[in-house]
Amino acid sequence: MPAIPTCLFPPIQPTRHGMLQVDALHTIYWEEVGNPKGIPVLFLHGGPGAGLSPQHRRFFDPQHYRIILFDQRGAGKSTPLGEWHQNTTQLLIGDIETLREQFGVDKWLVFGGSWGSTLALAYGQAHPERCLGFILRGIFLCTAAEVDWFLHGVRWFYPELYEEFVAPIPEAERADLLTAYTTRMLCDDPAVYWPAARAWSRFEGRRVFLLPQPEDTASDTLDLGVGRLESHYMANQGFLREDQLVQDVGCIAHLPCVIVQGRYDVICPPLSAYRLHQAWPGARLRMVADAGHGALEAGIAKALVGATEQFKRSGRFD
Repeated sequence: MPAIPTCLFPPIQPTRHGMLQVDALHTIYWEEVGNPKGIPVLFLHGGPGAGLSPQHRRFFDPQHYRIILFDQRGAGKSTPLGEWHQNTTQLLIGDIETLREQFGVDKWLVFGGSWGSTLALAYGQAHPERCLGFILRGIFLCTAAEVDWFLHGVRWFYPELYEEFVAPIPEAERADLLTAYTTRMLCDDPAVYWPAARAWSRFEGRRVFLLPQPEDTASDTLDLGVGRLESHYMANQGFLREDQLVQDVGCIAHLPCVIVQGRYDVICPPLSAYRLHQAWPGARLRMVADAGHGALEAGIAKALVGATEQFKRSGRFD
């Protein structure tokens, strides 16, 4: 992880937190931070499966915002960890609505990065009447082309990581890495799914930042959540129609939106942010010239905090 950007608000602890059972299988962790009478904002983490970090609370002025965060199904402190059964985009949207009703929120600002941007768009298009606006980072539209890039195209920039990623897979299966990895990660044998999950998580994690970063200590929670759920969602095209999030953007085009995108993002390349902006010309696109994918890269963090501050002042983005 890079040095924490100085533009973030000081560390803060949740004022409330808890667990919510959303069906017979899944229980999700939630937390509330900041001003309980402030403007509600919903934070959607990436992955899917990556879970929350204490730094996620720090993009928002806690004197002004009522910040609601949760670990999505199978991620972070939610249980069961890495569970892919009964885990779809539509069910996550339902969980968001359950939380909104639990917190007594009428409308909220929706903030999401990477997979969080996917879920933010899908939620907004399903419930536009519940959204004040959107702050989106590192756009992922969950199209077939983006999934292919994630797995194969990135070898043009990180050939050594790609070689390491494909090495455990027999040559006969390498033409379809998604199926090869999904089959391994969603099996019931820990001796099979743990190595696959760790390989998948490392393959992604080592290319998040534009500049090399010290290796994080391995996290079983992150590896299993990311490995299992990313492969599960990609194998099912995000439980969305192809290019659904661009085709249906008219549902939310009347709402304010800012798109923050790293110019050298090799996980969610800038073309997706550009396509979304073309379909949504009223949105503001902030292309950060010296950044990759990470929300904690200095330029991206500055743009995200700038967006929350601008919405605090005027309720829109210029």
